[in-house]
Amino acid sequence: MRYLWLGNYLLALLLSACTPPANRQVGDPIRIRWARDPETLDPLAQPNQNTVEAINLLHAGLLQLNFQTSEYAPALAEALPTVQLLGDSLTQLDYHLRAAATWDDGRPVLATDVDFTLKLLNCPGLPNEGVRSQFSFIQQLQLDPTDPRHFKLMCRGQAPEYPWVSGDFPILSEASLDSTHSLRQFSLASLQRAAQTTPALLALAKHYQALSQGYYPNRLPGCGPYRLADWQPNHSLTFERKATWWADQLRPAPLVLQAHPKIIKYIILPDDGAAVLALRRHELDVYPSMQARDFQRLKASPLAQRELAFYSSPSYDLLYAGFNTQCPALRDKLTRQALGCLFDPAGLLAGTQLGQGQRTVGLLPPSSPFYNDSLPLPTYAPAQAVQLLRQAGWQFVAGGWRRSPAQRLALSVRYRTNEETFETVALQFRAAAAKLGIPVELRPTEATTLNHTLHAGDFDVFVRILKGSPLGFNFEPVLHSRAVQEGNFGGFSSPTTDHLLEAIVTASTAARKRQLLRKFQVQLREESPLLPLFFMPYRLAADRHLSHLLPSGLKPGYSAAAIISSGSLPAAARK
Repeated sequence: MRYLWLGNYLLALLLSACTPPANRQVGDPIRIRWARDPETLDPLAQPNQNTVEAINLLHAGLLQLNFQTSEYAPALAEALPTVQLLGDSLTQLDYHLRAAATWDDGRPVLATDVDFTLKLLNCPGLPNEGVRSQFSFIQQLQLDPTDPRHFKLMCRGQAPEYPWVSGDFPILSEASLDSTHSLRQFSLASLQRAAQTTPALLALAKHYQALSQGYYPNRLPGCGPYRLADWQPNHSLTFERKATWWADQLRPAPLVLQAHPKIIKYIILPDDGAAVLALRRHELDVYPSMQARDFQRLKASPLAQRELAFYSSPSYDLLYAGFNTQCPALRDKLTRQALGCLFDPAGLLAGTQLGQGQRTVGLLPPSSPFYNDSLPLPTYAPAQAVQLLRQAGWQFVAGGWRRSPAQRLALSVRYRTNEETFETVALQFRAAAAKLGIPVELRPTEATTLNHTLHAGDFDVFVRILKGSPLGFNFEPVLHSRAVQEGNFGGFSSPTTDHLLEAIVTASTAARKRQLLRKFQVQLREESPLLPLFFMPYRLAADRHLSHLLPSGLKPGYSAAAIISSGSLPAAARK
């Protein structure tokens, strides 16, 4: 924003004078831009999308997303699980693991590894807060004494999406992490009910933490196609294809188990202008999540059109503003509703995304069959904000809004630094608030410390993106009281909302789920713990020598392992 004229000038230079492309060799690294360091590669932590993407190269789940179909497909599992409804409140999912699946040390991947991993997600003392609630509907894993690769998952509720979302977590090796089988004495349900601090659990947590998997993932065997070859923090990560990988013997190779690049290198470039420069100088091959103006300018360049392929699609990533509901000034919903009226979703969508994207009334996109189209879209309404502030007991006196001599309405906004869209949202909100006499301090924060800062409650308002999916509707990690200090950064807590969120997860029919989700969207508007702004579009530019990126509206918007270089492109794939 502050240097926009300079960025435009540099980009114009880039469009007119670019380094000629070097001859591409088979086996050259696929170089992908990341805007931030992943911070950790711990498969339990997953604090950001870059961590998730890296973990999916190192590990495998029962099921994995097929970016070509936007559906889950079998990975470690032989097939999607068969489903049996038990009574009116339980679901049984029947899984078989692939006989070919092995760990790097040659041991087979077994049902006991899946059982161990599910328990690890609920083990105290481990960085599992973010993923624990996502799989809380799985209550038990039943082993088959006659077949070590066969098991059944007993799930609370009868949600139709259970067969897909039940397998979307990385499986870890029990033999490598718990050689004494100490977790087998605990049932999954007992670990879910309460945090236990028995010596066995504490010892396991200590052993896990001592391995420092977040920084040295190669210390343990994985069952994914790649290994970490090099990590230079805040500069680059390099992943090397394993010479032999168990899925190579599958014929035909399932799309989710194809891994073509010999080397995948993620280059960390926080500055968008520097990333565009690297792409045009052929120092990058793939630039995902490109800013709207950069994408438009490159597409308009005949030279860039010859060298680059451009992809765009709607996404399920929601840009939103959240409120610290534990802050005394923001504990009441009327004040939060008033502040929500100071955001301009329509203007922000036009200004940051050139109008591409979708405004929304809640956490679902308008294309969802569960979207509540009876609600009006949030709009910029400063007069309504004033009215709501007065209803909440605020009075404008002595040049500011006060509810008591000790309580003055003054706000701070947190957002990730080096994010133009986030900064624009914060600047627009500050300008609107200033017109009403509400001081707002902007506090851009480094990605590595932002989550810690939000958990500490050192903010009034924050701006971030919520990763969504059309394949599941579990919003407990964002708004349930159990997720406070985890993904519920605003500290919102309401027994009514808790019950509603739990009912949504376990709803057994589409009609019931639609009823509950529409009710949830009404309640979200009423309570206003956050304000949805719009769903972001995905934009990706890639060197034309690459194919099979599988561009998608699901994060990260492409499949790095599926990419094929033209130098090694099979003849059938060129047609």
